Amino acid sequence: MDVTMNAHDGADPERVGRITIVGGGSAGWMAAAALATYVGAGTTIRLVESEAIGIVGVGEASVPHLRQFNGQWLGIDEADFVRRTQATAKLGIQFRDWGRIGDSYIHGFGAPGRSLGPLPFHQLWLKERLAGKAGPIGNYSAQGVMAPSGKFAPGARNAPADSPLADIAYAYHFDATLYARFLRELAESRGVQRIEGKITQVRQRAGDGFVESVTLDNGQVVDGDLFIDCSGFRGLLIEETLDTGYVDWSHWLPCDRAMAVPSERVEPLTPYTRATARAAGWQWRIPLQHRTGNGYVYSSRHLSDDAAAATLLANLDGRALAEPRRLAFTAGMRKKFWNRNVVALGLASGFLEPLESTSIYLVQSGVTRLLGLFPRRDFNPLLAERYNRDTAAEYERIRDFLILHYHATTRDDTPFWNACRTMAIPDSLHEAIELFRADGRYLRHGEDFFALPNWVQVMLGQGIVPRSYHPMVDQMPGERVAEHVDGVRAMLAQAVPTMPTHSEWIERYWKAPVP
Repeated sequence: MDVTMNAHDGADPERVGRITIVGGGSAGWMAAAALATYVGAGTTIRLVESEAIGIVGVGEASVPHLRQFNGQWLGIDEADFVRRTQATAKLGIQFRDWGRIGDSYIHGFGAPGRSLGPLPFHQLWLKERLAGKAGPIGNYSAQGVMAPSGKFAPGARNAPADSPLADIAYAYHFDATLYARFLRELAESRGVQRIEGKITQVRQRAGDGFVESVTLDNGQVVDGDLFIDCSGFRGLLIEETLDTGYVDWSHWLPCDRAMAVPSERVEPLTPYTRATARAAGWQWRIPLQHRTGNGYVYSSRHLSDDAAAATLLANLDGRALAEPRRLAFTAGMRKKFWNRNVVALGLASGFLEPLESTSIYLVQSGVTRLLGLFPRRDFNPLLAERYNRDTAAEYERIRDFLILHYHATTRDDTPFWNACRTMAIPDSLHEAIELFRADGRYLRHGEDFFALPNWVQVMLGQGIVPRSYHPMVDQMPGERVAEHVDGVRAMLAQAVPTMPTHSEWIERYWKAPVP
């Protein structure tokens, strides 16, 4: 499908005509593909990267928004994407040992059950659950039943529009390096010019400090009107050049290291990411078609690098294919994401650990916001102010959701977990927890990425059980509430066993060639 937009006839002298992207990887090539598709005609788009500089490309997990970015925005065929990136389906995340050792729950995509009028399903379920008449919330979610059963299908044919089976929300596990390569081909086919080389100098314009050009190690000068910084943690333009500053959240998100290692593929291919709490952090498991991605995210104040590597290698379910690779980071965000004529994306904009697979989403969100606020050459400062305000709010709400996982625990078996359990938390998160603890309410802030179903599943999964439920529930006949709640459970219990397994679905529709 060709979704490339064409420019209007007639040149606009104030139009941004030169866009330079610094850095490749998923962030750089996502930006390049989107910009080439929607502002590319009549605009020179160049991406500078060096083969000598590696990317932070470990097995990636995503959220359902990537389906929109790939399919609706870029016109990518889903099966082609899956095969080219060795991808599998992801229905959600299984959390093990987070609330307490031995606990396990699925944070699934999509909302549990079906709402009834203005009341979300979990309010009806709460009444039944508090009366001892309902099972765990996962029994009422399509993803919560499918994932542990190893089943996968995008949706049930002929299901009613309001059925949990009508349009099953899912995302992907995929190889981030292969995804960047796939997007590079797409972007180049739409006119993006790739330039190989290391940047040795950044030149700023006299007077206002706007970035004017970058100089490569071979002497080539690459200029631009708008620069997109995808240079990773170092933030070559946004930080090293413009000295933007960084907001450090490590006092709330104490993990500052990760060990990553691939291992052999094992069967069955689970349709979910696994996040297992460890003594000083947590371990991820991401199944791809050709291998499994693994990593241990941990606090260096509570665990040495050698101990982290040993713990990771001891808890693989297949043979390691490489030595563990160490990554260091500081949780937080830039004080500005758009500074002068530089917009930072990906790791250059900030870092929130991959616990809820938000890194790729934040790139997508940043690109979406940039397209909506795309400047002219005068760079109206109000556009940057709005971009920075909205992006900061998004980072802060995702930050709160991640802190929730660490703080909502009864674990005190290690110094790390005891510190997380007892730490002071942001007022915004404290309010959200207390509102939910009272009667299951969560009040969304504008267009927060994580909505009510996400907060409900994680709070319940980690032991925050409301004392009561919304008072409107008692205005409904008790038998109607019970029938509605049990009807959802019964429907899922009957339908899910008839679905293909995840491995069967891949073999039939998505099988990738052996690398």
